[in-house]
Amino acid sequence: MLKKLFSFSDRYRILHQTWFAFFLTFVCWFNFAPFATTIGRELHLAPEQIKTLGICNLALTIPARLIIGMLLDRFGPRITYSILLMFAVVPCLATALAQDFNQLVISRLLMGIVGSGFVVGIRMVAEWFQPKEMGVAQGIYGGWGNFGAFGAEFALPMIAVSTSFFAGGASNWRFAIALTGIIAAIYGVIYYNTVQDTPTGKVYSKPKKNGSLEVTTIKSFWAMIVSNFGLIFALGLLAWRLEQKNIHFLTLSQMYLTWLVLAGLFAYQTYKAWEVNRELLTGKKTYPASERFQFGQVALLEFTYITSFGSELAAVSMLPAFFEKTFALEHVIAGMIAATYPFLNLFSRPSGGLISDKFGSRKWTMTIISVGIGVSYLMAHFINSSWPIPVAIAVTMLAAYFAQAGCGATYSIVPMIKKEATGQIAGNVGAYGNFGGVVYLTIFSLTDAPTLFSTMGIAALICAFMCAFFLKEPKGSFAATYEGEASETATQNPIFLTEE
Repeated sequence: MLKKLFSFSDRYRILHQTWFAFFLTFVCWFNFAPFATTIGRELHLAPEQIKTLGICNLALTIPARLIIGMLLDRFGPRITYSILLMFAVVPCLATALAQDFNQLVISRLLMGIVGSGFVVGIRMVAEWFQPKEMGVAQGIYGGWGNFGAFGAEFALPMIAVSTSFFAGGASNWRFAIALTGIIAAIYGVIYYNTVQDTPTGKVYSKPKKNGSLEVTTIKSFWAMIVSNFGLIFALGLLAWRLEQKNIHFLTLSQMYLTWLVLAGLFAYQTYKAWEVNRELLTGKKTYPASERFQFGQVALLEFTYITSFGSELAAVSMLPAFFEKTFALEHVIAGMIAATYPFLNLFSRPSGGLISDKFGSRKWTMTIISVGIGVSYLMAHFINSSWPIPVAIAVTMLAAYFAQAGCGATYSIVPMIKKEATGQIAGNVGAYGNFGGVVYLTIFSLTDAPTLFSTMGIAALICAFMCAFFLKEPKGSFAATYEGEASETATQNPIFLTEE
């Protein structure tokens, strides 16, 4: 596969077009971070408000990834990704035109929807590549797409400075942010007209039921309900943060109203889950052992994504300001230094998938990488102004490598759980990455950078322990074709993590 990677034909063309779509959504999603301090000064924002905007940027991605996952399984990645790319222009222009904190909150909440694009490409890549290549294919998609965070932090400040003559000599951040949305919308049209959901002759499999994930045991049903509650909790945490006296976005009564709405949303999710799985819960349907999968395994992958992608989201959001304040740097320089963290996505996330493909055990790949995440973030805890900047950069890059490789290793497993529901499962796991980002950034907003780094490190070490003892190797991890498939053009049947 690696020998043909740079060709632009057949499935490799689809891979390149899809990671570039993801790249653009990430540029849009992180177009605020390199200008956080500049915008704060221009719009007279308090430090707590700037940190809160970082949380808002992630929040709606949580429900959006679940919804996008369901739409994806029903309508296919071509339509879903195209619409999402075209939608990106709305929050980008809203951010560019914002005049105060409240307008920025709304625009960044909407921007979170754009961040849900990741799950779309997971399904697209799974349709075009075989299980034995899944790790590296998903790693390239995710890693080269995540490279968009580097594009935002490195290129956008330069665009803003080079066009400053349009803004009276000041950093032209408004133009830079607006430009990202316009480019994404144009590419959305191109993507719609140039890709297809599956190879010619292959049927796009869809879940038999929509509205919630169909599970195969009662135990898995209750595990799914607990998982859904965790995502609602993250949104409630954001509402609490927006009510705090130094933020001034929600009143106390508005916060309670938001919690009530979230409780209603959880009740609706639970009802839909019951409706989809009614026959199982009432004993009218049982699944043979060969068709069962453990939702507990999905939950464990959610944890690995909290510690990998969740920590990456937090780090990318706070590192520009962290370097600027810790080492008294200009915001353009600080942004370029911080961009070394997302820069590694070009190599590290694909390497996580490649190692998972070649090491012979996806379980132990995940475990070892999680240990690396924990140790490297605990090292970052000790960074301060007395450190040489190159050493501080090296430590953050070490943390970046393991966190991003962990993302690749996680999504080398996700598409193998239940093929026709890959969108929903990828949406659940991906949403927990945002859950991690929201929780980590909330901790950061209440404490400081060393506390954030140590929290992320300890969480990753706990995750490594859980993986070592409870993660199961997916069935058919290194097969040449999907189970029950005679050729690449045959209809693909699901691969299951069997329940014992």
